Amino acid sequence: MPIMTLEWKVVVDSADPHAQAGFWSEALGYEIEDNSPLIERLLSAGAVPEALTTTAHGRRAWLDLAAVRHPDDPYDEESGTGHGRRLLFQRVPEPKTVKNRLHLDLHAGPARREAEVARLEALGARAEREVDEPGGRWTVLTDPEGNEFCVQ
Repeated sequence: MPIMTLEWKVVVDSADPHAQAGFWSEALGYEIEDNSPLIERLLSAGAVPEALTTTAHGRRAWLDLAAVRHPDDPYDEESGTGHGRRLLFQRVPEPKTVKNRLHLDLHAGPARREAEVARLEALGARAEREVDEPGGRWTVLTDPEGNEFCVQ
């Protein structure tokens, strides 16, 4: 029996999911998912309380969730949920305390790496260290909440 492929997303714990979505949408050139039509429909039907929502990025949003998706990937027009390359930020009460077990590598290429690091720093990232090994060269950065990622 052939294995069915699965849709997936990377979920990132966050203190402020909407700020993280804003940072990563700018960092990657992704779109912040627009869940406002679904939220308005659920609010109108009395299916969810107002307290589960907020206003972020100029529209109604879930209070504790925000996602970004690749602009070329498919998405559900009724919910705004992406069906492709996607990052979902979920609010958690505890702060980040240890190194990530999973991180993103952004591939800018040798000619653009330094400029890309500078652009990301202007968005709120912080450069942690430069790595130069026989296998390659990259910069380790942290996003505004301290999550590590690399630019190669």
